[in-house]
Amino acid sequence: MRLTSKRLILAWLISAPFGYFGMGYLSNFYSTPFGFTLVALVLHFGMLLFLYLTLPMVNLRLQSKPFDMGIALALFIALSALVWTLFNMAGQFPSLFDAAFYHLEADQFIYFAIAFILSLLLTGWALSFVEEQKINQPRLHKYVGENLAGLAVAAFFFSIYLISVSIFNQPAFNSDDIFFDADSNLWRWRFATADYRDYYWRPVHPFVLIIIRPLVALIAFFLKGNALHATFVLVAFTGAFCVFLVWYFVKQVLGNSLYALLIASLFGASTAQLVFSSLIETYIFLTATALIFLIFLLKDKPLFVLVVTGVIAFGITISNFGQTIIAHLLIKRDIKQWVKYGLIVAALVVPLTLLNNFVYPNSQPYFFDLSSYEGEGHNSFPPSIQRGEYLARVMFLHSIVAPEPLILEEEIPFLKVWMFRASIKKDPMRLAEYTNWFGTSVALIWFALMLAGGLLFLKNLGKQDNRLQFTFILILLFNFVLHLRYGKDVFLYSTNWTYAVILFLALAWRELANKRWFQISLLVFIALLLVNNSQLIYTMLSASALHIK
Repeated sequence: MRLTSKRLILAWLISAPFGYFGMGYLSNFYSTPFGFTLVALVLHFGMLLFLYLTLPMVNLRLQSKPFDMGIALALFIALSALVWTLFNMAGQFPSLFDAAFYHLEADQFIYFAIAFILSLLLTGWALSFVEEQKINQPRLHKYVGENLAGLAVAAFFFSIYLISVSIFNQPAFNSDDIFFDADSNLWRWRFATADYRDYYWRPVHPFVLIIIRPLVALIAFFLKGNALHATFVLVAFTGAFCVFLVWYFVKQVLGNSLYALLIASLFGASTAQLVFSSLIETYIFLTATALIFLIFLLKDKPLFVLVVTGVIAFGITISNFGQTIIAHLLIKRDIKQWVKYGLIVAALVVPLTLLNNFVYPNSQPYFFDLSSYEGEGHNSFPPSIQRGEYLARVMFLHSIVAPEPLILEEEIPFLKVWMFRASIKKDPMRLAEYTNWFGTSVALIWFALMLAGGLLFLKNLGKQDNRLQFTFILILLFNFVLHLRYGKDVFLYSTNWTYAVILFLALAWRELANKRWFQISLLVFIALLLVNNSQLIYTMLSASALHIK
């Protein structure tokens, strides 16, 4: 009898806490008894089926690779601790965070229990039916088995990002430039309300609305039309998807799932990833597009797939199309296809821009109207040695290990939390610093890891195919040159290079990837990084709470 299966009962019990918090969140949109019970049943059934199918995989790996599973378990405990810490940390600021949003109401427990019990019966019946009909293992089951570690780490980071994005993008944050010069208020309006017009009237996001707003509408359909929370979910999901893509990339290139898990966690815990998976902006979508493009190149996908991805990159932000140009040229090394790629994308972006402004009239100027770029001048600054030095520190240190940020009291009714401030109105250029022993120590460890990666890269320069690493170097140089002139707080653009830094190092460390001492070292560093970077979230909460009642 399927219901007496120990594996099914274990999966059922494990699903309970995840189901509780999941329905705590969804109960804000499904409040009627029938709607709540139905959604809870679907949620529990999906989780129970997933856990039932994956428990044997976990058990097999536990027996065959106990050390790897021990490292993975320690990592997931550290990530769980971060979720719990963030939840409790945010609870200290009731004006910003209501913990009850993630809990069930007293009268909902009975419906939760009904759905929980029914999910066991439904799953048992479904599994019996599959066995009786001798249905072959579905392709989805195979895919999950092959990518279980990546999906698990992405799920943890989704929880982290969803809590943060729900805090820092509330309508009460009704000004731009609060956090790292980000225009979160503008993009909240543009993605989640009917006020989609760019009030800065910039042409550099030519058809971002027809890319992002349909995704928001799709998620909102499942949240009873709540576009704001749909945007929260989309941003958090995209950040978590980037973590999965990093895992997938490293796994495909090096074939080591545990090492890929550690690198993905390092990426997910980086300052840039924590911040821009927590703010409504365009940058996290650019990271996802860049990573997807790299994987398509890696998998040798046909030209039309690359063109679609390149068009999306251009439509979100024009300058990021340059990264796809660099990656295509260095990885494919096919000049004819490279030219064809550029010409096809160029032919498509004009009609798509016209379509965007047809669907969303007067939303922004056309990118081919050169006069509309005049407003970008206030973000441009003369290059200097000092700006170059500060930019390098942001790119290679601050984007990974958070320093104590700058707290600025200026023209908006909020304290600004920035990393870097360009010299504006004769004020000196300023940069965040590591002001305590713990942050300084974590930064020094990271610097040592980068140094080791650089030396290993030089050591193996002529012994392996370095197309991927040269691609990342050129992407870093492209961003360095671009932001040597452009940007008030250059950390705002950190998602454009953080993935390149970490993937370059992941490949540079490849000869250490299987060594136990290095895996343990990475695990310890990630734990330290989670502690350090969570302090940045606390600073953001503290500064914001002073202005929101």
